[in-house]
Amino acid sequence: MGPFECLIEKETPAILVVDDIQSNLELMEAVFIKEGFRVFTALGANSAIDIFSKSPVDLAVLDVMMPGIDGFELCSRLKDMSGKRFFPVILLTALTDRGSKIKGIQSGADDFISKPFDTTELLIKIKSLLKLKALNEELDHSENIILTLAVAMEARDPYTKGHSTRVSKLSTDFVSFLGLAEKDKKEMNKAGILHDIGKICLSESLLNKPGPLTREEVEMFKTHTLLGEELCRPLFSMKKILPAIRHHHERWDGKGFPDGIGGRDIPLMARILSIVDSFDAMVSVRPYRDRRSVKVTLETMQIEQHSGQWDAELLSYFMDMMFSPAKKGVKLDA
Repeated sequence: MGPFECLIEKETPAILVVDDIQSNLELMEAVFIKEGFRVFTALGANSAIDIFSKSPVDLAVLDVMMPGIDGFELCSRLKDMSGKRFFPVILLTALTDRGSKIKGIQSGADDFISKPFDTTELLIKIKSLLKLKALNEELDHSENIILTLAVAMEARDPYTKGHSTRVSKLSTDFVSFLGLAEKDKKEMNKAGILHDIGKICLSESLLNKPGPLTREEVEMFKTHTLLGEELCRPLFSMKKILPAIRHHHERWDGKGFPDGIGGRDIPLMARILSIVDSFDAMVSVRPYRDRRSVKVTLETMQIEQHSGQWDAELLSYFMDMMFSPAKKGVKLDA
């Protein structure tokens, strides 16, 4: 199990079986009950949709050749009803032509079984897909917990409340402005929320100290990037954002932390976070100073553009976005 193992015992998996022939339903129902599954049966698509909307179902086995709404269309509708949740569907079909297989893939089917089917093969595929579903749910659950922790961490501190959410939103907007891919926007969104998650391991007295930090306190503060990376490392879905969490306090001139890397050795996502994180920190109230206006902050960053803290080229694009929000995306060499 993952780092946030759910302590609630899960119910026995439920399978929805759909066929327009009663004897086929009875056969599969007997096979699945013998294997310990809960079973819902439906004589057609409309009944299946009604069951799916009212009952918890973990997987569907659909016959393709049904009157009215066929298995392809039903698969597509069940997938739509599932939303972002992974819901596995197996199609049972006597059709073996290439066109039918392509149509099945387009409908969202996760696997195919040829009729007449082999019971052992069908059960193996069902158990494999249920394991995959359980893994997806575990990852989603763990990811939601750690995202919630990030928000809860900020809620205890009036000086940083909302910081990560704002950094996430502005960083995602910046990625869009730069014309990067949709998947980069999704990763940036998570990286923005979680970039300071390591601070949850540090004391409130250190984070909220109004005066200068001692040398020891500075070194302790610097560990939040490494702590954040370690907190997120167990989650496979966080793998791509780990470099951003670790390196968002690196500097272009190599004088940052934790590794002292510089220039384009710093991952692009971390360079973006460095700029947006600095911007939001400057326009927010901190224990040691009042907030600055957006205008003054941007002017300060522009003056310090080549000071070595940030990627000067990337910062110029950030200025373009902030001063001209309607401007189209630009290409950037990562």
